[in-house]
Amino acid sequence: MYAVIKSGGKQEKVEVGSLVNLELLEGNDEQEVVLSPVLLVDGTKVMATPKLLENASVKGKILGEAKGKKVRGFVYRPKARGRRRFGHRQHYSRVEITEINVGK
Repeated sequence: MYAVIKSGGKQEKVEVGSLVNLELLEGNDEQEVVLSPVLLVDGTKVMATPKLLENASVKGKILGEAKGKKVRGFVYRPKARGRRRFGHRQHYSRVEITEINVGK
């Protein structure tokens, strides 16, 4: 059984026991979060419509924070001596998926 969840404007395929980096979630370490699935696959049964997924949920446990890859940027404006260098490193919440509820 696996699910596709939506978090932070992105979608992620998860299974029970998998570790995923999601956009920074509010909450402390070891706190449980409930995520909404977009798609659930249980063997041959596929649930993808909002009506079928209204009672379904995916539960996970926040393990801590993680940092993404460093992105370096550079802006250059010719003939104006304009140049700027910047960097960005995204922060993520590390989440372990503990349970996938199909709902009835």
